[in-house]
Amino acid sequence: MKKWLLLIGITLLTLLAACGTDDNQEKTDNGSDDTSKEQTVSIEDATGNKKIKGLPKKIVVLEWYNAEQLLSLGIQPAGIPNIDGFNSWMGIEEDLDESVVDVGTRAEPNLEAISRLDPDLIIAAKFRHEQILDKLEDIAQVVMFSPYSKEGTANMYDELMGEFKTIAKVTGKENEAEQKLADLDDFYDEQKQRLADAGIEDAKYLLTMAFSSQNSPILRLYANNSYPVQALNNVGLTNAYETDEPQTYGFSEIGVEPLQRFQDEDLHFFSIVQEDDNIFKNQLKGNPAWENLNFVEGERAHYLPGDTPVIGGVSSAKALVKQMVDTMVNE
Repeated sequence: MKKWLLLIGITLLTLLAACGTDDNQEKTDNGSDDTSKEQTVSIEDATGNKKIKGLPKKIVVLEWYNAEQLLSLGIQPAGIPNIDGFNSWMGIEEDLDESVVDVGTRAEPNLEAISRLDPDLIIAAKFRHEQILDKLEDIAQVVMFSPYSKEGTANMYDELMGEFKTIAKVTGKENEAEQKLADLDDFYDEQKQRLADAGIEDAKYLLTMAFSSQNSPILRLYANNSYPVQALNNVGLTNAYETDEPQTYGFSEIGVEPLQRFQDEDLHFFSIVQEDDNIFKNQLKGNPAWENLNFVEGERAHYLPGDTPVIGGVSSAKALVKQMVDTMVNE
């Protein structure tokens, strides 16, 4: 009898242990013991100190440059505004997945579309979305950046790379971000060497974005505090456009006449221009104020594709710099 009781006791203990193992396994499979869901990350955004709970997987991004930063980290956003616009203006290596949902416009995001996605996180910009912050927070946690604040515009490259690092921290991609930034430094060194090999290191340039407004030609002339100029500093190129104060958005809007100030014989002029709005083939064709400029006569006026990015993170910097260096080396 004692032996039977002992055997029954051992059997019961074995069954209980097995059930405990199954329960623990079920908890792990269901994610209840997943530490990533329990994590809390402390950051500072445009609203101050903030804690982001959990590891966000479904992220809605309301600015294209922050979407580019997510893509640089290998993360597809759940939704972004104006997908067609993103594809037309952000010519980077990474592509948006077909599953990404269009959520309106950057200025007026569709709150219902965002809510239907049931996101874990929304990334917004203060200058556009401050007035709807409460509504966004009713949907999900929000990280809000302020790239055009006084502090942000002092050096927009540093500001945007800081946003890139913050996004990496929130999404658990800090190691990936460090590697991307290290790779970017190596890329800069390679492009700088290409310029040196071509004998055009330390060249001066102007960078503009060209478009028409009410059929008048407009040039956005990028200043030293802008993201693209700061990126180009890393390959030894020198911006010829200097301002007394940082420009709020990193550029000044001018017509063709102010370009008369830039008559350096070695100056290279670059302009990002859309095919369907080419002011150089339309409004400025045959215009002496344009065609008599030294860099036009000397064939140092270069035209970059309309999707050449001028804002973003790692991928945008690579795309812009490579476009410009390729153009200068191959001219």
